[in-house]
Amino acid sequence: MTGSDTSPVPRRLPSGVHEAVRPGCALLRLETTASRKGVLDGAWWPRSRDIGAELPALLSALTAHLGPVTRIGLDTAAWAGLPTRIVVEDRVVRIDSFPVGDDTVLITRDDGDLYSLLVVPPDATPEAARAAMAQAVLAGNISQAEQILIDTGSGRDPSA
Repeated sequence: MTGSDTSPVPRRLPSGVHEAVRPGCALLRLETTASRKGVLDGAWWPRSRDIGAELPALLSALTAHLGPVTRIGLDTAAWAGLPTRIVVEDRVVRIDSFPVGDDTVLITRDDGDLYSLLVVPPDATPEAARAAMAQAVLAGNISQAEQILIDTGSGRDPSA
């Protein structure tokens, strides 16, 4: 049997700009360069804080582009009913709860490669969400997730 029988798993981010995770439910956007020099590797706009409803579609989309995902790090205070593991496409994905802030999700691939995604609040306006997601995926972006959300009007302004 030769290696031509199977498709290789992508080892860098896809060249497409937008990916609908579930029509009308969430949006995923990933940096399209192989350099990954920015602070963030992408952005996710879930439609609710119900992790059971949101996470399977996100992980399926990420797996399709990045290969198998083994772990995900989330802020336990930001999500309702955060489990310790979830099964996606017959694979167990461990869920770690960290004080990463509700504006970031950490994704670990099967090979140990780590991705950091901005999480746009579900109640953000479409315009603010698009602006935040666009800034998060700019090659060489140096803004932290919290600052992007403040700058684009997508998140809470701590001075308010």
